Amino acid sequence: MKIGEVAKKAGVNVQTVRFYERKGLIAVPPRTASGYRQYTGETVRRIRFIKHAQEIGFTLREIDELLSLRVDPHTTCGDIQRHALEKVRDIEQRLANLARMKKALVTLAHQCGTDRALSDCPILDALDEHTAEASG
Repeated sequence: MKIGEVAKKAGVNVQTVRFYERKGLIAVPPRTASGYRQYTGETVRRIRFIKHAQEIGFTLREIDELLSLRVDPHTTCGDIQRHALEKVRDIEQRLANLARMKKALVTLAHQCGTDRALSDCPILDALDEHTAEASG
């Protein structure tokens, strides 16, 4: 298959295929006599795996680790489970951080009034205070 066909079957664009090649997530295929890269169905399967892993939160680095574990004959399902549970903990931490950010923004937004002068804006004041603390 040529790169366009692989991209279409995998549900990505050609630039994504090339990006994954540069990152080492998929192998650069051999070229035909006419200079075209000749991909296999395995490439399509691998790209779909990568995209699905990204959709559930894995980074490209983590996906590379999963792909390496997948071909290691000593890897067990438990090894993969540990990676998944680590990702769950990471997601839980990000959700907690997002909840804190939301709470802070809601609090600041409630302190604002639509008739307040810009020089008396609690949101801008809080951002200025944080900037001053970080640089001081």
